Amino acid sequence: MKKILVVEDELFIRENLIELLEIEGFCCFGAENGEVGVQLAKEHQPDLILCDVMMPELDGYGVLEVLRQDSTTAAIPFMFLTASADRTNLQKIRELGFNEYILKPFHVDKFLATVTTRLKDSPSS
Repeated sequence: MKKILVVEDELFIRENLIELLEIEGFCCFGAENGEVGVQLAKEHQPDLILCDVMMPELDGYGVLEVLRQDSTTAAIPFMFLTASADRTNLQKIRELGFNEYILKPFHVDKFLATVTTRLKDSPSS
């Protein structure tokens, strides 16, 4: 069973994402901020990390930077979640090498298809 870490500071969104993914058969766990997300990623080695961009403590960019600097987490597939369709924000995501990100709010079917595709495309699959 594939493990997915959801790093999202908004409790309602985090719980809904986890519930949705668990219904689809994934093993999920959540983190309320970037610092907790980094810790959980190192402890549990998920198959995919879904991470909000704008969070207190450590934002999504910081989470990605910390995880990529650690050999135990550097290769974990990572997808940004963002409510900001701001050009600057999306450009920064693209500059980091991410052509795929999830804009909130999202359509459930498209979200699940994106997650499934990302898991299939990951080297650990």
